[in-house]
Amino acid sequence: MFGMRKAGVRAAVITVPLVVGLLAGAAGPAGARPVEGKGLTCRGAGVDPAAQIRYRTERVIDGPPAVIWKLQTDVDRWPTWQPSVTGAERLDHGRFRAGSAFHWTTPIPPGTGVPATALDIVSTVRQVEERSCVRWTGPADGEGLHIDGVHVWRFTKVKGGVRVSTEETHTGPQVDADVPMATAILKAGLDRWLTDLQAAAEARVR
Repeated sequence: MFGMRKAGVRAAVITVPLVVGLLAGAAGPAGARPVEGKGLTCRGAGVDPAAQIRYRTERVIDGPPAVIWKLQTDVDRWPTWQPSVTGAERLDHGRFRAGSAFHWTTPIPPGTGVPATALDIVSTVRQVEERSCVRWTGPADGEGLHIDGVHVWRFTKVKGGVRVSTEETHTGPQVDADVPMATAILKAGLDRWLTDLQAAAEARVR
């Protein structure tokens, strides 16, 4: 296995949407902000309470709930608006529902100190409420690394559009070895996901 502490944690935490965060830099874009307080839930379930790696943020997107929900749940089309997603495929058919699963991939960019590899992520929807929230879990695996993630999204209609809130936790030997670094990379990735979602949604309603 590759050198564990710095190189290992850097590789392990670059799960989608983290790759694009690294490429864009650690600073979050305007409009996204960290949120403190009670964690997000979907149908009463939240992120991993024992995880050391955790980040929550939100922003208001100027678009109708139906458009934003469709972008977020039409997994097969993620690569058309998320540069970091090199492949995405639903593993079931029909309505996006509890039990739905999807496989997605992303490359680890050069300069991370580990061999070039792609991360394979299989996510399973655990809870969902139409146009309101979704919670999924799943592992990300690459050459010599493994990470488990829990991700919650909430969509709330507000003045000016939809407030999209997201919270994610990561666990695994590599990420737990350097919590500040892992958290910073998670922050960058979630902020960037919101940027891409906002750009795609607002472009559709112009």
